[in-house]
Amino acid sequence: MRAWQVSEHGEPRDVLRLARVAEPVPGPGQVLVRVLAAAANFPDVLMCRGTYQVRPPLPFCPGIELCGEITAAGDRGSGSAPGDRVIGSSVLPHGGFADYALMDAQAIMAAPEVLDDAEAAPFHVTYQTGWFGLHRRARLAAGETLLVHAAAGGVGSGAIQLGKAAGATVIGVVGSQAKAEVAASLGADVVIDRTRENVIERVKSVTGGRGADVVYDPVGGEAFAQSIKCIAFEGRIVVVGFTSGQIPSAALNHALVKNYSILGLHWGLYQTKDPAAIRDCHTELTRLAAAGLIKPLISERLTLAEVPAGLERLADGHSTGRIVFVP
Repeated sequence: MRAWQVSEHGEPRDVLRLARVAEPVPGPGQVLVRVLAAAANFPDVLMCRGTYQVRPPLPFCPGIELCGEITAAGDRGSGSAPGDRVIGSSVLPHGGFADYALMDAQAIMAAPEVLDDAEAAPFHVTYQTGWFGLHRRARLAAGETLLVHAAAGGVGSGAIQLGKAAGATVIGVVGSQAKAEVAASLGADVVIDRTRENVIERVKSVTGGRGADVVYDPVGGEAFAQSIKCIAFEGRIVVVGFTSGQIPSAALNHALVKNYSILGLHWGLYQTKDPAAIRDCHTELTRLAAAGLIKPLISERLTLAEVPAGLERLADGHSTGRIVFVP
């Protein structure tokens, strides 16, 4: 089969090689799937660079999230069967940027019927991350104001939809006029182009000086610095990641004086700490998808040959929504 291989760490365009390799063999508790579509995620870029908290042994095939059709199983204890269309995370080093991949039989979910393969591929990480961040960690309530950084990006676009579904007023922060149009089309009530406007002043203006009740921040760096200056009394800042490459240091005396909370979200921990919560979340997300309240924004549907170029656009911040590779 075809599979993109990383044999040394570096930028995706430099270290990814498309190779012919043997199909992986599912071990106990695993399933082999034919990849129907695989989504690009920032951790894929970081794994290529060797800077992610998970470092697969070299060589490995990246692609942590996919939609696939089960073709074989190491055991039948999960209730799944060949022919089932499933979504979820791959088992590295046999990732989704290939014709076939391995998945954990206990962690896979049924692909929502209302989504095609490309839409289903990024559904799991996009909305699970958003739902746990907004509901489990921040307890977002109807009527509150949600501020979403990188609102036209992968996880940001999902957070806008989830915020609206929860009855919140959503403010999206983006980095260009084109991305502002994307965020508005997703349902953001207010969109701020940070290259043209002062984020802090605009948030205070549209909230009557109160600030945002919840901030969803996958960016870090300057975005976090802006957030602490426009967070409401008893507000909650959810730290999702650091796509800016800058990990901020929080001044806890400032959090004390302004009475706000800083909440970390490492969604992957729930897979080992509380897997039942992930399944309950998937049930709710599937319901929201069936109701038409959430749907992944797919900006590019690319071929398997275009993986390095797609990952580079994601890394450079030039993409909107989700990039998906369809073998």
